[in-house]
Amino acid sequence: MATRYEWIVDALAETWGSIEIVLADRPADIYDAPTACPGWSVRDVLAHLVGFERMLQGEALPEHEGAYPDYVRNAVGEINEAVVADWRRRPLEELREAFTVTTAGSLARLRGLSDEEWERVGWSPEGERPYHRFMETRVLDSWIHLGDVRDALGLEGDDHGPGEAVVLGRLGAALPFVLGRRTAAPEGTRVAVELHGERAARYVVGVDGGRGVALAPEESAANELVTSTALFWRRAAGRVDASHLLENPQTSVRGDAALVSGLVEGLVVMI
Repeated sequence: MATRYEWIVDALAETWGSIEIVLADRPADIYDAPTACPGWSVRDVLAHLVGFERMLQGEALPEHEGAYPDYVRNAVGEINEAVVADWRRRPLEELREAFTVTTAGSLARLRGLSDEEWERVGWSPEGERPYHRFMETRVLDSWIHLGDVRDALGLEGDDHGPGEAVVLGRLGAALPFVLGRRTAAPEGTRVAVELHGERAARYVVGVDGGRGVALAPEESAANELVTSTALFWRRAAGRVDASHLLENPQTSVRGDAALVSGLVEGLVVMI
């Protein structure tokens, strides 16, 4: 059934397919490689993706035993950790097979939804949202975890499929909130964020009426952050610290350096 949200299904299919390609024919020990996602190995990332999709397919969550690690900070984190801990006790081959079967099931389910079902408001990790917004968040989560796996295995570059476009669009849309709420920039502030790379982009944000606002990309700004898309998404996902981005040769700052640094400090928007 073709709907106006087919692009979300395509982005998930390509992102999950890329994870399978990256892991194909790899030795078992690479699954123990730590990722930049706090506390998780490659195996744990795969378990998280399997577990969350199975939850959406109606499977009951496993019980978590004992205290949660320090990096678990909210209810969604508790769900994720319960799933990951459960899969650590199970054979790796079972997990590999589960990823293939589970993601195929999710794609089949999504392709069967009507526009009305895509637009129905309900639970999501961000609160009550239309289902298409929730599934767009699944693209965001899955693509960033694809990056985690690639980084853990020392693979250069990012995956430039449709998932990257979703990720950069969502993270760029968060910049007004970061500037207005977290940076507490003064009224009339203007900041441009210029990203270079395969999917170059320019975002201009400001503070008007005490609120962060998105402005036209061609609008001038007295303050500017120029960096790579690769550094931008890793910082926004909490995979690198602010100094890693600001001190990187791919980054330059114009205007109020303290203000731009504050923007980068507050840039982590993944829950």
